[in-house]
Amino acid sequence: MGMTMTQKILAAHAGLNEVKAGQFIEIDLDLVLGNDITTPVAIKEFEKMGAKNIYDKNKVVVVFDHFVPAKDIKSAEQCKVSRCFCKEQNVTNFFDVGQMGIEHALLPEKGLVVAGETVIGADSHTCTYGALGAFSTGIGSTDMAAGMATGQVWLKVPSAIKFNLTGKLNKWVSGKDIILYIIGKIGVDGALYKSMEFAGEGLKELSMDARFTIANMAIEAGGKNGIFPVDEKTIEYMQDHSTKKFTIYEADEDAVYDEVIDIDLCALKSTVSFPHLPENTKSIDNVGDVKIDQVVIGSCTNGRIEDMRVAAEILKGHKVHPDVRTIIIPATQAIYKQCMSEGLAEIFIDAGAVISTPTCGPCLGGYMGILAEGERALATTNRNFIGRMGHPGSEVYLASPAVAAATAIAGKIADPNNI
Repeated sequence: MGMTMTQKILAAHAGLNEVKAGQFIEIDLDLVLGNDITTPVAIKEFEKMGAKNIYDKNKVVVVFDHFVPAKDIKSAEQCKVSRCFCKEQNVTNFFDVGQMGIEHALLPEKGLVVAGETVIGADSHTCTYGALGAFSTGIGSTDMAAGMATGQVWLKVPSAIKFNLTGKLNKWVSGKDIILYIIGKIGVDGALYKSMEFAGEGLKELSMDARFTIANMAIEAGGKNGIFPVDEKTIEYMQDHSTKKFTIYEADEDAVYDEVIDIDLCALKSTVSFPHLPENTKSIDNVGDVKIDQVVIGSCTNGRIEDMRVAAEILKGHKVHPDVRTIIIPATQAIYKQCMSEGLAEIFIDAGAVISTPTCGPCLGGYMGILAEGERALATTNRNFIGRMGHPGSEVYLASPAVAAATAIAGKIADPNNI
């Protein structure tokens, strides 16, 4: 019986010839990730274990991205705990204010993750790195502590769903629309503890930024991980960003999947997720008349340079609606600089938007865009649960950067083709 791509990576890191879905294994880790919220909790557990040293100073990564620069005393204290720990442990890859970025955009950019590796992170969207052909998954802070101490984690081998992509994308339809369509089709638990494995001729349509977006939101369908095969685009990206050696794993021809879902990219339209679950999706021509108070373009899902370029292309020569607060958040310092050098920042400011330092901020209702009661936001983020971006009586709609930019101009959810 053949193995999926994910199962092959797990078998190799468990020192086994093969693994099967449902099997419990212990794997060696290539990277352990934490952020300013989850790392302090992991440090407490690390100390409770009696651990003295992390397993490898080059393989533990700590990124400040949720509440930084510190928004209040509590977040400042959280950062101080992690800052002291990283200094004490000589953590090589520690990214503080000025060097930080949104973690799931920063790690690939810095070349810290490559194909064939295993990554755990105390953040649910760690599944992003599957775009590079790595196995990456979110875990709790206790597992992060164990990973930091031992360089290993135990897990159950997931079964898989194969998504076979064909055709070409229409104008303004993106990776965000693909994953929202999938979540709308299978539901938020449709891939519960399964590997979401992407394949097909349609993959050549997808840029690396689009693949990062799709893998990032695998968790919103309940997935254990999302993963893409390694092709020329993947290799070029890794060679541009990293000096690490990578290993290419391919699914066996007789690999077993719980289900194979065919998706014709030609048939997809811009898609919007309505409150209060990502699965509550509608195509752009079925959204109706929905007034919006705030637009957020950014996050670990859609804060990359391709997203910034799309937003700028639509906003150029336009003004954001006077009733819409528009917040644009480049995901890393490098992307921020690119926005400036390419003239995107000027377009955003001239349109009436504000540009934030890299942060997760509004995505989790932290800061930089909290909603009041009764307000509605359209965001390129990944979750729209009740109270996700502020008051429990507010609403969050999820969409692509193209739809977000069009909405900022129109003052209501809008089709970018009509701007």
